[in-house]
Amino acid sequence: MMFSTTVIPPIFVSLIYADGHLLPFAETFVVTLISGLLLWLPVKNKKSELKLRDGFIVVVLFWLGLGIVGMFPLYWGNFNLAFSDALFESLSGLTTTGATIFTNLEELPKSILYYRQQLQWLGGMGIIVLAVAILPMLGIGGMQLYRAETPGPIKDNKLTPRITETAKALWYIYVGLTIVCALAYWVAGMNIFDAIGHSFSTVAIGGFSTHDASLGYFHSTAIETIASIFMLISGINFALHFSALRSMNLKPYKSDVELKFYLWILTVTGTITVVYLYLTQTYASWGEAIHYGIFQTISIGTTTGFTTAAYYDWPGFLPVLLLFVSFVGGCSGSTGGGMKVIRFILLVKQGLREIHRQIHPNAQMVVKLGNKVLPHRVSSGIWGFFALYVASFTFMLLALLATGLDQETAFSALSACMNNLGPGLGEVGANYAGINDVAKYILAFAMLLGRLEIFTLLVLFSPAFWRK
Repeated sequence: MMFSTTVIPPIFVSLIYADGHLLPFAETFVVTLISGLLLWLPVKNKKSELKLRDGFIVVVLFWLGLGIVGMFPLYWGNFNLAFSDALFESLSGLTTTGATIFTNLEELPKSILYYRQQLQWLGGMGIIVLAVAILPMLGIGGMQLYRAETPGPIKDNKLTPRITETAKALWYIYVGLTIVCALAYWVAGMNIFDAIGHSFSTVAIGGFSTHDASLGYFHSTAIETIASIFMLISGINFALHFSALRSMNLKPYKSDVELKFYLWILTVTGTITVVYLYLTQTYASWGEAIHYGIFQTISIGTTTGFTTAAYYDWPGFLPVLLLFVSFVGGCSGSTGGGMKVIRFILLVKQGLREIHRQIHPNAQMVVKLGNKVLPHRVSSGIWGFFALYVASFTFMLLALLATGLDQETAFSALSACMNNLGPGLGEVGANYAGINDVAKYILAFAMLLGRLEIFTLLVLFSPAFWRK
């Protein structure tokens, strides 16, 4: 019922611009509201504490259920979209993937362009944070939901004593960043419609745009600089933002190991990209190489997916390098995708420990993050995550190849969707309109799998989960 209200802003946009797309949004509002009401009425007086298993189920149903509901304005519109296309676009928005099946975006109704951007904003941190904040008000405990949804392996520490206050604090930071980003875009030259829309997808690290050329449409260094800054900020753990604001100093940022590595890997990748672009004469001057190389590194490294150049046509290893950086992604607790920086750090540390064990088999070696020893349970969880990630990736890659996609398209599309990046290589460099329906369903599943951090979704496929 609450999600039905999210189509009200697009209704107003449709009225303001008289784009003729009012009816699909109105129908979506009525159908969603009534469906929610019919589901709520039989259990409105029942109150119970959510258990851990309930948390997993509700998180998955939020994304899947709202992804299906979110496709209605697209499916019922005048676009002749197949069911697979509408579902793909909706899930791509809510999971902040940014992979699109639309072409000629400028010809779409303004309300649809706004709606796509709003889907990403809600998906970035909004849906689950809202649920965590609201469920306790209804007499239902929400801590299990927060632990199940929040990205990253180490999330037992609460930012505030109550989960409701935690959710609200994160929500205020999220909204605040969005408002500042929108104002900055507007001052830099965007019209108010584009400024709001792109602030939604920037802070959500989504990558949807209102133009086919993405941010390259504006040909503005100022706009690209603003986007780079807010992509970097949104790729940082929001717990750090909260701590810094609460203490009113930068100490939380300075002492965070994950943030340091996050900035280091983007710096190294950006330097390699710029130098290679210049040496291969892809761009004639250092200025152009720096301009395009740095922006694309930040955009793809944070899994946002904005483009100012056809990076998939860049020479040599660069497109694959940038795609591989997206596997690392943003920091835990951010709106970024990928495996998360903290997991990558711990995988490297554990790998180095095993190498040292070969040299000193009797030595007692521990893995530390900063000054803290990594608990064995977290350590095994990291390897479990990585094993499931590789296994899932391998299985879905073979399935995509079986549908007829070529190797470059299949690998890059799966990488882009599972890491919630968006643009890939080959046939999916610009959009996903040309691939077959079966491949779209597989990639939609990959988006959910990546966004829900593998375990949250795959645990539902375990028979042990359903045993009493």
